[in-house]
Amino acid sequence: MFFVASKVFWFFIQPLNLSIILLLVGVAALFAGWRRLALTGCLGSLLILGIAAWTSFGALLLNPLEERFQRPEALTKVDGIVVLGGGLEGAINLARGGYELNRAGDRFVETAILARRFPDAKVVISGGVGSLILDGESDAVTAERLLIALGVDRSRLVLETESRNTFENALFTRRMISPESGETWLLVTSAFHMPRSMALFRKADFAVLPWPVDYRTSGREGFGFFRDNPADSLNNATMGIREWIGLVAYWLSGKIASPFPGPA
Repeated sequence: MFFVASKVFWFFIQPLNLSIILLLVGVAALFAGWRRLALTGCLGSLLILGIAAWTSFGALLLNPLEERFQRPEALTKVDGIVVLGGGLEGAINLARGGYELNRAGDRFVETAILARRFPDAKVVISGGVGSLILDGESDAVTAERLLIALGVDRSRLVLETESRNTFENALFTRRMISPESGETWLLVTSAFHMPRSMALFRKADFAVLPWPVDYRTSGREGFGFFRDNPADSLNNATMGIREWIGLVAYWLSGKIASPFPGPA
């Protein structure tokens, strides 16, 4: 129920969809003769889209999340690496059989690098199909082909293909791996997604060290207009709003202990 509700809520609240909905309301109100509602809807749509696409608002939302967890400075032994799905184009890969990456594809590139650096470590790929409507190939299935092509031995790979969100990533991976006390495990995911991921793995009693990748900000943006191209700015705003809403929702539902988790 939580998964479905979160997907439906996000459909209506994400900036682009919300601006389209407000514009449609404004146009409908104009035809109905409700001029004040029409003006409110159209101006609201323009304001949301303008802030999201033409300002650095999204970068300002993402940067505190990206700075929250840092990579460990010295590692001599790693028993396992857990990489969360989300970096692959599931629908395209299902149709074409390849391993097309999206903006979060750094997760799998970095995992391949870590696998070479720590040749004895297991590599766990956690990620099923996280879409409510679109059909696609599980990230874990696609990532298996990708990592083997990049030189990772198949015997080292562990596939968790059932999880649909980060809560299930942590729960199902913990259940599958049963990590032992004293083992060192790395968690690879996007930097802005790391606070929520770390909190959920803690809740699942799976001790992991953060290995953030896929940074979207430099930390020097400040607030301003036209600091990035509109498409990237809109994407940053969308990801930032989604992640902060996710943190609050997971906290209110008791899935994590804090709305802004930090290092232990």
